[in-house]
Amino acid sequence: MLIVDNNLRLNRYLEQLQPIIDQIPIRHNWTSHLMFLGIAQAYFLTFIIFLRSQTNSAIQMFGWSLLFQAVVCTDNYLCYTGLMKYMLHWNDSTEFLVLLIGPSIYFFTYSLLNRQPFSFRKHWLHFVLPLLYLLTQIGYFLNPLPIKLNAYIDAYHPSIPMVTVPDTITYEYQHIKDEFRWLVLLSFAFYIVLSMRLVIRKSKDRKLPTKKTRIDKYTFTRNTLIFLAVLLIIILTVFLNYEDDAGDHYIVLFVSLLTFTSSFFILSESRFFENSWIADKYETLASEQVDMLHLENLLHEDNYVLSPELSLTALSEKLGVSSNTLSKAINSEFGMNFNDFINRKRVKVAQERLLDSEFSHFTVEAIGNSVGFNSKSAFYSAFKKHATTSPSAYVKQHKG
Repeated sequence: MLIVDNNLRLNRYLEQLQPIIDQIPIRHNWTSHLMFLGIAQAYFLTFIIFLRSQTNSAIQMFGWSLLFQAVVCTDNYLCYTGLMKYMLHWNDSTEFLVLLIGPSIYFFTYSLLNRQPFSFRKHWLHFVLPLLYLLTQIGYFLNPLPIKLNAYIDAYHPSIPMVTVPDTITYEYQHIKDEFRWLVLLSFAFYIVLSMRLVIRKSKDRKLPTKKTRIDKYTFTRNTLIFLAVLLIIILTVFLNYEDDAGDHYIVLFVSLLTFTSSFFILSESRFFENSWIADKYETLASEQVDMLHLENLLHEDNYVLSPELSLTALSEKLGVSSNTLSKAINSEFGMNFNDFINRKRVKVAQERLLDSEFSHFTVEAIGNSVGFNSKSAFYSAFKKHATTSPSAYVKQHKG
């Protein structure tokens, strides 16, 4: 009997809703076409990234960010074109994903510049806000279809009359939903600032490459954050000029532009356009790839980076690549030659030991020997180059 009553109630709802739903127009124009192309490109690019990238890597985090944007933009595309009337149950169902875009961009920047894989266990706190918002909206998700229809009509077609809803409906979720826009702006601003600080700090630490590359990771992340800052301004402008979601298509158009721009940079860096992909004599060299994460792990395993026996030849043999390939990979990735790359790591350890009480009985020369330098002059020269001061001056500065 209960099932029969529910079916009758549902049929009455549908009879009431259908005439209203039929009044919602379907809109296709140049704006919707550009939105569709950008969204399709984002899904395709995401598929390629997930197919080729390593788990929890920086590139995979970029793929997650693209996926979140694509799903949110799909929601807006359906609303703008009117196609949402065929799937009203999903109206406003992707809002919490908007709050994941900022963190995913930040952790893409963090993982890329720090050469560290993303760890949810370590950074879970950054995902509390999206989760809490999702939980506050459970009441909206469980509400009947008329509520979702009225929400859509109110935002996109205010001239169409709304449908009546049961008096028993509660709207507690609406309190936080009304503040959603400002949560988005706050989230974007916060993670833009965090990411910019990281990019600026890492850019100052790096050395300029001896050979100019087309685009390095610093340039790519910087450009990504600039576009994200412009997106923040566009979002703020739209929010100030539209009370509801009617202006969100402008945001989707700009996100589509971001997707096309990202695709251009990714394709322009593709080996497809290089002679090494075509010429047979380069096939062996081109097939060798240096796993930078493996390289870092190998250097820090048993403090191998501090071993006086470490050399370009020895390290390349451990990695299973040629010395020439490893040298080029380090130069391209870090903007410095092999010796500077290793010496910078050794100097960093030396800085720690110079201030460590456990090494207080060591002379400066002994500290240099302990981190892999074979002579006092080599240690002093490398220390001054990478720490911009002498070892003794460094100790006085930090212990004074």
